[in-house]
Amino acid sequence: MRMLISFAALFLSVLLLQLSSGGVGPLDALSGLELEFTKNQIGILGSAHFLGFFIGCWGAPRLMGSVGHSRAFAAFTAVGAIGLLGHMLIVDPMAWAAMRIMSGLCVAGCYTVIEAWLQAKVTNETRGRTMGVYRVIDMSGSLLAQLMIGVLEPASYVSYNLLAILCCAALLPLTLTRVAQPTTPDAPRLRPALALRRSPLAAAGVVVAALSAASFRMVGPVYGQEVGLNTGQIAWFLGAFVLGGAVAQYPVGWLADKFDRRWVLIWLSVAAILSATLTIAAQGSGTTGVMLCALIFGLTTFPIYSVAAAHAHDFAEAHERVELSAALMFFYALGAIAAPIMASVLIEAYGPAALFVMISLGHLVLVLFGLLRMRARPVPEDRTAYTYAPRTSFQIGRLTKYARVRGKRRD
Repeated sequence: MRMLISFAALFLSVLLLQLSSGGVGPLDALSGLELEFTKNQIGILGSAHFLGFFIGCWGAPRLMGSVGHSRAFAAFTAVGAIGLLGHMLIVDPMAWAAMRIMSGLCVAGCYTVIEAWLQAKVTNETRGRTMGVYRVIDMSGSLLAQLMIGVLEPASYVSYNLLAILCCAALLPLTLTRVAQPTTPDAPRLRPALALRRSPLAAAGVVVAALSAASFRMVGPVYGQEVGLNTGQIAWFLGAFVLGGAVAQYPVGWLADKFDRRWVLIWLSVAAILSATLTIAAQGSGTTGVMLCALIFGLTTFPIYSVAAAHAHDFAEAHERVELSAALMFFYALGAIAAPIMASVLIEAYGPAALFVMISLGHLVLVLFGLLRMRARPVPEDRTAYTYAPRTSFQIGRLTKYARVRGKRRD
């Protein structure tokens, strides 16, 4: 308990950071619609965020090694706040895209610092409890951020100013904590080929996870408006997706530890296709039907990243785990950069249903590839325990510390 209390400042920074960064994506989408940006331009904003996120994951450990944890966190927070405040000073989609790169850079950099700090302080005895609290706070902040959209006026300086204030407030707990800064860990090498060697299916799985989550969260408000939701309803629509993902973690984790993870991935993708089809069919069924579909869609798609990551770690050696986590994050970032712009182009050309048709096709490819990979090699005798893996920074591999578990039953 004393250890968790000592992390209170870090956890509060995580919560405030999530409220700020989690709100800017849907707010940008709604503001873009208000300002008559094209749907393609709104998609570019979402893609720009993940481009900044990838740059931050790559560069943050090096900056942290040069100036220390607190100064690096302050620098990334300042970049994020500048990006938020600049929105209503320069109302131009390309300028906003540059600002969203700054926001993505802030998110990746700040999470890198926080997770490196946690990793340096936890022990094997406290790791499970610490990660449990961390993921609850992370998911709670993400859910609250979506609900905030219901009270933030689109294309308003006040709305962006509020998010910038929350971003700056995230700076205070971490920089004012009396806990000594840890020594800087070595930055993991980025070796994308490692993920392909250990598990091509896992690499494909995280790309499809990005296709689902990034397109839904960044272009979902456009879809919501297209099917007749108002701003408050869009907030609940996005919140239902995050809630569904949170609820799914435990039962899917139990299944992933009990059965062949490839089958779990395949059936999750089948369920995702069905939920996407249901969402398309429910467009005219009223607000309740749309909300329920968003919840089901989150249930079926949110856990795919963690299942794919656990499957990849089943084939990894102990010394490869951090670099493997970084490699999987690389593939997730690639998918997340491409997904919003692809989704917006399709919605512009074919209407709102095209978003879920695109996602369904991605999951269909994953199903077919999963069936093909099942013929390539058997289930390993030793498997890692399923761990919820937030897609936050390359440092997450150090925190989760996938450990092999002997004698898992194969069904």
